Amino acid sequence: MIALPIECYRAIFNNLRYKYKDLFSCILVNRQWCRIIIPILWSNPKKHYENINLIEMFLLTLNIKEQALLIPFKITLPSQRKLLFEYTSYITSVNNYLYHGVSNWIKHRKYETGYELKNAIYCSLIAMFLRTSQNLKYLKLNEIICSQLIFENLYENTTITSITFDTLNNIFRSKAIDVLIKVLYKNSTLTSLDLSNQIFSWDLRAGSSK
Repeated sequence: MIALPIECYRAIFNNLRYKYKDLFSCILVNRQWCRIIIPILWSNPKKHYENINLIEMFLLTLNIKEQALLIPFKITLPSQRKLLFEYTSYITSVNNYLYHGVSNWIKHRKYETGYELKNAIYCSLIAMFLRTSQNLKYLKLNEIICSQLIFENLYENTTITSITFDTLNNIFRSKAIDVLIKVLYKNSTLTSLDLSNQIFSWDLRAGSSK
């Protein structure tokens, strides 16, 4: 029996990329299929970001700096265990579903639901994705861009091509724009920047935005 080249398998499984149940079944066939399918499955989790098990796995990947963002909230992170794959390295896109997933995880763990805790976890995860993903192309951000760790990782990133900004609080908008300008000055891969959710007012006398 002639074995198909890996490229053929990859093309076949790519056509099933959004049929998650089928791909999960194929993973169990053999190790070769598993190694081919895992990067496809994890490239764009979409709504699966809302799954608390996924959030648990992401939290396992935080390094010391990223964990430090959560220390003030005294939450218990999942116990360390060795993962079979570097799952986050395959992720290409991070959207609002991740924020919803963080909320679900907080409720599941019965922590007090609060904006600051959600943003801290979200910030630590985004920093982790920027650090670990070799394929990250799209990112949706809010005022967490003001975090020094996010700025450092985004400043050094060489894979992001598209960023969308969620509505920014007036308190953070000016600082966020300053950070963004610095990132744009350094970043040579970014080709799309969506600011459509922002409302700017211009002081014509001062020549600045608010």
